[in-house]
Formats: sequence, structure tokens, C-alpha cells
Amino acid sequence: MAQSKGKREAARARLREYFLQYIGRIIDTRTLRDVAGISEYARRIRELRDKEGYKILSHRDRDYLKPGEYLLEDPHPDPVLAQGIDQKKRTRILARNGYTCQACGAGAGEPDPYHQGRRVRLQIDHVIPKKEGGSDDDDNLRALCSTCNQARSNLERPPEELAINLLEKIRRAPRGTQVQILKFLKKKFEH
Repeated sequence: MAQSKGKREAARARLREYFLQYIGRIIDTRTLRDVAGISEYARRIRELRDKEGYKILSHRDRDYLKPGEYLLEDPHPDPVLAQGIDQKKRTRILARNGYTCQACGAGAGEPDPYHQGRRVRLQIDHVIPKKEGGSDDDDNLRALCSTCNQARSNLERPPEELAINLLEKIRRAPRGTQVQILKFLKKKFEH
């Protein structure tokens, strides 16, 4: 049954207040469903993240959180950027890039090498930023992990097509093959 916009907004407001009241505490989905008072509470949590900028963490962000557990560490939301890439296009770009950061090679869901206890989250990045005339066309989009996306300069060039293709093949290879490739490259580039 479709929920009215007023009910959805009220549920999101209740969830926001609850998270802000219990900053730093792990909250389970049963509690959040009760607080929201609606069946689509998970969507309201995503809206708090995506539309309001609250850093609500889950098991995808922190190893110590179990599925169905959430945590708000900081009461101050991040600035929210305009949402321009639809889910279908995002999925297509991630698949094309082998679910791998096109700058550092980190794969979605792997332990984040720069932030202990976090997992890699991929974002869709514009090779040529929109503010410099870049478009939302597929050839101007790529997958970057959140660390690389925050740190990159607008002058950075995307990896060569050959590197992108190799990274995609490696990401899809069995773990044993990936380990062999890693050992080979470490040995080759040790000085």
C-alpha cells in the first residue's frame, strides 16, 4: 500500500530525531521500524543519508556492525550534492568498471585500506566535472571509491582503457588467481 507523502516525511523526521538522540549507539532495525511507524523505514534511512547528508553507518561501512544494525557517529550532516545519475545508469557504470575504483583498484565491499574498520564504497564520478562542462554521458562517468573521489583533482586523467579492462578482468577472476597476480606484481616492483 502506498504511503502518503506526509506519513513518509513524518517517519523520516522521527528517525532523524531518534538517531540524533542516540549518537554513537548501535540501533537495530526492529527499533527503527517501531520509531518510524511505517513499513518503508529503510527507505527513510537512505533518504536521511542521501538527501540530508547524515552519515548513518551500517555493516557495509563498519566491520563491527551486523546486518540490520545502524549507527550515527556525527550529528553534523555533510553537504548534499545534487543527485543526477539514475540507478539504472549507476548500475551500468559500476558493472562496466568491474565494481572497482578506477583510480586505486579497490573493489566494492572490500576492507578500506585508508580507513580501518570501513568497507570500500564506490561512487559515480564525472571524468570532466559538470562545472567544467562535463556531461552525464556514460563515457564521462566512472566508478571511484569515496576516498579517491574526495581526493582527486579536476586535472586527473582516467586510467587508460587497457588498464580499465585489466582491472575488470582481475576483479572477476577467482580469489586464487587474484592472489597470484598480486604476488607477481609485488615481486616485480620490489626494489
